Amino acid sequence: MNTAKHKTLRLILGDQLNIRHSWFNAVDENVTYVLMEIKSETNYAKHHIQKVIGFFAAMRNFAQELQKKQHQVIYIYLNDENNQHRFDENCMALIKKYNFTRFEYQEPDEYRVDEHLTTFCSKINIASSVHDSEHFYTSRYELAELFPNNKKPLMETFYRYMRKKHQVLVDAENKPLNGKWNFDQDNRKKLPKSHKPVNPCLFSNDLSQIEKEIIDSKINTIGTVNSNNFIWPVNRAQSLTLLDYFIENCLPLFGTFQDAMAPDEWSIYHSRLSFSLNTKLISPKEVVNRAIDAYFKNPQIIECHQLEGFVRQIIGWREYMRGIYWLKMPEYATLNFFEQKNQLPDWYWTGKTKMNCLSHSIKQSLDFAYAHHIQRLMITGNFALLAGVDPDLVDEWYLGIYIDAIDWVEITNTRGMSQFADGGIVGTKPYISSASYINKMSSYCNGCHYDHAQKTGEKACPFNSLYWKFYDKHEDKLSSNPRVSMMYNVWKKMTDNARASIIEQADYYLKNINEL
Repeated sequence: MNTAKHKTLRLILGDQLNIRHSWFNAVDENVTYVLMEIKSETNYAKHHIQKVIGFFAAMRNFAQELQKKQHQVIYIYLNDENNQHRFDENCMALIKKYNFTRFEYQEPDEYRVDEHLTTFCSKINIASSVHDSEHFYTSRYELAELFPNNKKPLMETFYRYMRKKHQVLVDAENKPLNGKWNFDQDNRKKLPKSHKPVNPCLFSNDLSQIEKEIIDSKINTIGTVNSNNFIWPVNRAQSLTLLDYFIENCLPLFGTFQDAMAPDEWSIYHSRLSFSLNTKLISPKEVVNRAIDAYFKNPQIIECHQLEGFVRQIIGWREYMRGIYWLKMPEYATLNFFEQKNQLPDWYWTGKTKMNCLSHSIKQSLDFAYAHHIQRLMITGNFALLAGVDPDLVDEWYLGIYIDAIDWVEITNTRGMSQFADGGIVGTKPYISSASYINKMSSYCNGCHYDHAQKTGEKACPFNSLYWKFYDKHEDKLSSNPRVSMMYNVWKKMTDNARASIIEQADYYLKNINEL
């Protein structure tokens, strides 16, 4: 009988920093963990400098935490001499050098990395296995099991299923607490002029050495950073501090103002926990449970619609998007329902546009590597869709500029929800608007170069004419959609001259898009 123990190498990816994973319950002298900073992950898109720094800092802190718990760790730094900058080549070199007899990894959340590691395991001559990341509420293919035979995977159906399955905000009869599953109608308030949101919780990490290493390695990045005062959480303790701050200071008004926008406010009442969640420094279950506990302890402070709006984002939308990703990839990344081919305007990389809403949202993104969901959906995403931008380019921009953007959550939100490039897999209609919605939900229009009330003329807001041109151009694909049919009725009631003027205005703006 062979009693020899395997000598195991376990790979931990940069978005698998879950210290509560069962791998780490016991120390095994025959197991070595490896984390690596590699250019194949920094260079597949042009990332925000804060994103690259944030991931590397979180990975380094996680490796140190494992070492403190007496686990054996190999850490490959960005500029290490023997770093081959690929998962497979670095792992192969380690297997040969240390005579590992087994290779293990956790399920990657990106299709690209999943294929890469599957191929690697098929080529090595030692045993290998893949393990669950133990992070999500759902399994990879649970959405497919819930909606068999190509049945349309409705988010609301999925959300109710999740609430019941995990006993989240339901009573003994599996009915929703407070009588409704969804309080979205209560979550659409504009910030009053005199209202000043709470200051965001910011950290002051000195990560200047990591920034220097990134610069020395000549990685091409976007955006700005103060690496001496890095504001994002880069370990579990800071992530829990941010969670506590959100629950105490932001959750009581989160739902009310979750769709609001203001030029002087970049965080408002949003949790900004997405980076910590997507790197797995904290789990969705502990975030949801902490929020629910706070609600039951302080129901007079945290109203039900504040809590439900937050819970829906995590247990509903986040898990749903992951399910769509694994249900539809890799074909999903090629979908282009409207056959859009235009370039992204140059000012998406600078924020130098006369449109206040876009200027602020883009500059904020460049400064903080962050914008909240309505800025992404109804400002930058809305304009890109109206302007006919190729969804490949929109995907690339969103994936690069935001600190929380990982392919599984970015592409489903961008190509699906934002750009409707999937033809309605995720959303039931294109999320587009004229300037009236932006004016309703923000104060961006105040003092803007353009007039939000004008459709044509030198000062007409570009959103208005582009909005109507979009509907006119895609009538064959949208007119039968019951959620937008009313807009075609409005369009057709306009005079021929009015419609022609609007189209002419839109064409002028599209031709001169980099000057807007």
